[in-house]
Amino acid sequence: MRSRSLMWSFNYAIEGIVYALRTQRNMRLHVLSAIVVLAASLFFRIGRTEFLSIIFAISFVIVSELANTAIEAAVDVATQSFDPLAKVAKDVAAGAVFVSAVNALVVGYIVFFARITSMTGSVLDRVRQTPAHITIIALLLTGLLVLVVKAITRQGTYMRGGWPSGHSAVAATCATAIAFITESAGAAVLAGFIAILVMQSRVEGEAHTVPQVLAGAALGVLITTLVFQLSWF
Repeated sequence: MRSRSLMWSFNYAIEGIVYALRTQRNMRLHVLSAIVVLAASLFFRIGRTEFLSIIFAISFVIVSELANTAIEAAVDVATQSFDPLAKVAKDVAAGAVFVSAVNALVVGYIVFFARITSMTGSVLDRVRQTPAHITIIALLLTGLLVLVVKAITRQGTYMRGGWPSGHSAVAATCATAIAFITESAGAAVLAGFIAILVMQSRVEGEAHTVPQVLAGAALGVLITTLVFQLSWF
């Protein structure tokens, strides 16, 4: 009977953690951050003492968030109307999470700052010397800007219609990158012709209008040119 009781205690504890993950956005963010930090710990091969500090900071944040969730649930059960003391209880519990998060940030800064700084310098040097990486950055920036503009204009969907044409922007980005990398007029003309075919297909398929396609192409050319120019400084 005791072993079964112990087993159910573990089960209830796991249910509590799963409930917090399902219902609390901050809990999911904390867990995601913990995964990233643990992966970084392995990548940078930090020492045993630093690793223990990271584990303690992660545990402190998660425990605080679990306690905050429990307190909020208990307060909601105790009162269904506004109560100043209920507000105090929730605010203090949230304050505990805030303190634990600040502690985790400080620990992360102490452990990773010097390592990230040295790595960033070498990564930037490699990126600036590698056309493939520069092209990927240009594609990512172009894609993000397309999404931002579509979100602002609220026309069409993210994959079809609206300002600007995402397919045209990506095609123009690739064509411009090829022109910069190869420094060949023939390759640039061929890449540009393929990009034009992509744009034409978007118009013929009635997914975009001509102005939307031209706007996407202009965005792709401008962003890629800016990225390649900056990489040469």
